Amino acid sequence: MSLRPAALTLTVSLAAAMALPAERGQAKATVAGKAVSIEYGRPTLQGRDMLGRAEVGTPWRMGADAPTRLKTAATLVFAPGIVVAPGEYVLTSTKTGADEWQLDIKKTDAAGGTAVIEVPLVSKALPESVETFTIELTGDKSQGDLTLKWGTKGLAAAFTAR
Repeated sequence: MSLRPAALTLTVSLAAAMALPAERGQAKATVAGKAVSIEYGRPTLQGRDMLGRAEVGTPWRMGADAPTRLKTAATLVFAPGIVVAPGEYVLTSTKTGADEWQLDIKKTDAAGGTAVIEVPLVSKALPESVETFTIELTGDKSQGDLTLKWGTKGLAAAFTAR
């Protein structure tokens, strides 16, 4: 009796499992009485240092599979005076230096052009490693924070909303 069919079935099953899309996540907050949300893919590290492997100047799509999307009913103002109008955007981030990052907020206009708003991110060490990529949005009356967490690094930007 041959074991080849069983081995082939196991190989195909493992390949199919590895091809499954990452789970989707959503971060939500109400700031200045208006909804702000981010929908994104949640890849896992699986022993890798993905942010450490990022190359300076190369955008990272902040998640897996489908693009990361920001939807805001509020006008968001990031320091220093960077304004994001209400609407829907695609988010990426770019490593700009050895331990420096920026958030890239992209909107495609009716003519097919893309405007990019660049927001500096503050890098901080996390107290414990985060295995699954996580985006957090927190907010209150008029202030909010956006934080990306993966591995031992947090990347954050504070904003006000109106």
